Amino acid sequence: MATLKQQLVKKLEAIPGVEHQPYPNRDDGFSALLYYGKDLAHFHNNIELDLKLTKGLIKREGLKHYSDSKAHPKRSANSPWIELRFTQSSDIDEVVRLVNLAVSKM
Repeated sequence: MATLKQQLVKKLEAIPGVEHQPYPNRDDGFSALLYYGKDLAHFHNNIELDLKLTKGLIKREGLKHYSDSKAHPKRSANSPWIELRFTQSSDIDEVVRLVNLAVSKM
């Protein structure tokens, strides 16, 4: 059975222009997500995607920065980046929806 990250990557790579780029010397789940070669997002681990969404979209979508973030504990509320956690299968479609929003603004 595929992990949640593998399921998510498969759906994200179906978006035209989106490419998953693992780092060969990392075993912590960190990898990049590119959109036509531009930095779109990166996985901090196997359950968290850090997405460049824009400050306006983050606000419009009602997304909040995690207070318990290990990767970006002091991230500004005005940052165009947002961490998205996917801990169950039902989270995957929402992350895909938000990535589609992000690419529509690039």
